[in-house]
Amino acid sequence: MDFIFAVSSIILTLTFPVHCGKILVFPHEGSHWVNMNILLRELHSRGHQITVIRALDSWFISETSPHYVSMTVPFLLGGDDEFYRSFVSNQLQIRRQRKSAWTRFKLDMELKEKFSEMHRKICEMLIYMIEKDPALLEQIKQAKFDLMLTDPANGGGVVLAHYLKLPLVFNVRWTVHGEGHFAIAPSPLSYIPFPLSQLTDNMSFFQRTYNVLFYTLRLFLYKRIVGPHYSALCERYFGSDLHYFELFQAADIWLMGVDFVFEFPRPTMPNIIYVGGYQCKPAKALPSDLEDFVQSSGEHGVIIMSLGTFVGQLPPDIADEIAAAFAQLKQKVIWRYTGDKPSTLGNNTLLVNWLPQNDLLGHAKTKVFVSHGGNNGIFEAIYHAVPIVGLPLIFDQDDNLSKMRHRGVAKVVDIATVDRHIFKDAIQEVLTEPSYRKNMQKLSRLHRDTPLNPLNSALFWIEFVMRHKGAAHLRTDSYKMPWLCAKRKRAKLD
Repeated sequence: MDFIFAVSSIILTLTFPVHCGKILVFPHEGSHWVNMNILLRELHSRGHQITVIRALDSWFISETSPHYVSMTVPFLLGGDDEFYRSFVSNQLQIRRQRKSAWTRFKLDMELKEKFSEMHRKICEMLIYMIEKDPALLEQIKQAKFDLMLTDPANGGGVVLAHYLKLPLVFNVRWTVHGEGHFAIAPSPLSYIPFPLSQLTDNMSFFQRTYNVLFYTLRLFLYKRIVGPHYSALCERYFGSDLHYFELFQAADIWLMGVDFVFEFPRPTMPNIIYVGGYQCKPAKALPSDLEDFVQSSGEHGVIIMSLGTFVGQLPPDIADEIAAAFAQLKQKVIWRYTGDKPSTLGNNTLLVNWLPQNDLLGHAKTKVFVSHGGNNGIFEAIYHAVPIVGLPLIFDQDDNLSKMRHRGVAKVVDIATVDRHIFKDAIQEVLTEPSYRKNMQKLSRLHRDTPLNPLNSALFWIEFVMRHKGAAHLRTDSYKMPWLCAKRKRAKLD
């Protein structure tokens, strides 16, 4: 299959002429940047000139890179590694309280406060660029970029693209209003579960009612979080006739990080291109010390544990319970953990500050992946056919793992109430019940069996937009229709 992907890449390169263009990138921090950076590296390898806009205090997006040039805005967004560690810690602390509607409300309110602050800072950064740093803005204009590539989890790139009149391509899973499909595609709530609801596409009447109420509440929260900031920004530069979310809906191409091997079927649109898992690739050889440890597991194999970009450590009591469960297993364990060594750590468990996750998941001796349920890890587990024990923490992780559980490839444990017995039983179930691995192997075969691998598909459509200066013929203008035929002037977006 990997040989087929390599051949398809060569055919794509020979068949379609590559217009080596100039791409302006307004990224999103954290794990979103990890994915975006992979895309930028491939675009650079095809001859494109990449320019990345970053804040002065960006902690993920490096100022220097062999495959892009950075434009550093002398503005402090205020987010850093410690900020997100503290945020995750607070979320976990709230989750460990007795489950109730009040607990859920507190989680939502903390998320609302943090996200509102983030979007306010993004808008202030745009104002700084336009009004207080004319030299930087003039440099951007003089470069004559062919398109804007951005992640609509924040609206900075969306607003800037409209200001500069650039074609717009999204590297997207979430927008400022939630899951991307709900922004532009028909989404009947009778069979399309709203993300984070943990429902399936086969709902009872009560569940459909809950889905509608959940959608209404979440959309209200999303609009309250971002609306005041982006509305004021758009009115400042484009006038009051343009609603900020129309700028999102006017994007030319949506490179959607979704694959229907685990997403529920739903209506879609011509300008949505599915590229879920484009970061996945065949495993490379492990470093010799790690390979020796893996091989020492013998017939029992290895368990990999990582809770993602932001979570390198856990409260000591939870870490001790997890370590105690690992110590009772016959398998060897490689655990990305940066906190103090758990007091119950067994001789079979190796703690590392960083691990080559893709290469370990692709190793023949890897049996189970203990994951928080982030999008990147989910796709790598599918690609390499490794079943999951899930410990969801924040954001969309509960929802991702709920879908994997529905597909029969994951066992999900509540990290707020986990102890050594619950955790050990979950791992043993995934290890010993053959259906978990068989179901994951089926998902892996389906995910890999495509005429063009997701990364090459993403590259083609980015270059398509550059060749044709947009893709308006694929985009519906239904978002411009006024409610109840109300007459109001609309700004032209093309």
